[in-house]
Amino acid sequence: MFDKIKNPILFQGDLTKNNYFEGWYYKHVSFDEKTSISLIPGVNLFKGDEHSFIQYIYVTLNEQNEKTTNTGYIRYRLDEFSYQNNPFLVQIGQTIFTESFVSIHLKDEQFTVQGKLGLGTFQNIKTSILSPSIMGGFAYIPKMECYHGVISMNHRLQGTLTINNEEVEFTNGKGYIEKDWGTSFPKEYIWIHSNHFKNESTSLFFSIAHIPFYLTTFKGFICNIIVNDKEYRFATYNGSTAKIVSQTKDTALIVLENKEAELTIQGMITSSGKLIAPKNGSMNKAIKEGLSGEISILLKDKKQNTIYRDESKLAGIEIVEA
Repeated sequence: MFDKIKNPILFQGDLTKNNYFEGWYYKHVSFDEKTSISLIPGVNLFKGDEHSFIQYIYVTLNEQNEKTTNTGYIRYRLDEFSYQNNPFLVQIGQTIFTESFVSIHLKDEQFTVQGKLGLGTFQNIKTSILSPSIMGGFAYIPKMECYHGVISMNHRLQGTLTINNEEVEFTNGKGYIEKDWGTSFPKEYIWIHSNHFKNESTSLFFSIAHIPFYLTTFKGFICNIIVNDKEYRFATYNGSTAKIVSQTKDTALIVLENKEAELTIQGMITSSGKLIAPKNGSMNKAIKEGLSGEISILLKDKKQNTIYRDESKLAGIEIVEA
């Protein structure tokens, strides 16, 4: 059990569970930053509708040099899903996901992609016995509504994909991997991620959500930012605070703080598409996600007395209101 908890990329469930979902999020951005494609392989074990799936989010530039977002949900039978843990591998249909490569063969009415991408060395987050994953000690608590894992904050890509009959070069582009599993996504949350800043070493993950916790609820948050190989963690479980200064359906301003640092994140969704998220074990909740959102960050290191500012125009952002 501990091996699974400290290695969230592994399949955390089993195929006999009821009202359960598990999904991986593999994001790939081309070197020229003109093409982003995220693939979400997963399983849904809602009684009477058990199946596997691959969702995609495809962002590219149109003829007017404007970003366009296309999304889709490709459904497979449950017996088309297979996995192994050592070495890690998940296969759905003909598409394979591992820690060292992805081999993609997808097609629906509007979208065709095939090819293979090599994945470089993962940028892992710091963990310990008490904090075995991004969830800290909450990773050990059973029957949480939703568990989260951050697998790689940043890694290089190698290879090309043929997308809608056009060859796209991803060599020296960047990737990111995370995942979720449980019964439902939170009823309200903000999720922000980017590893495309002016400082190429910077990567950011942030989430704040409504968390049911046995007989009560609370607003839980986790944030990890890496700048020049230094990691800052803001989380409910380490004494940090988080304040949503302002929020609309497309924008959010958040301030996080602890003894070590203060981080301000300002995000805006600019182009978005529809994804399907789990609710009570069933994949039936539509949410909006953008892969070309804009964020600005301001990080104040209290111990080193430094200030760092940066911005990204290739941020993944979801803002879901109850």
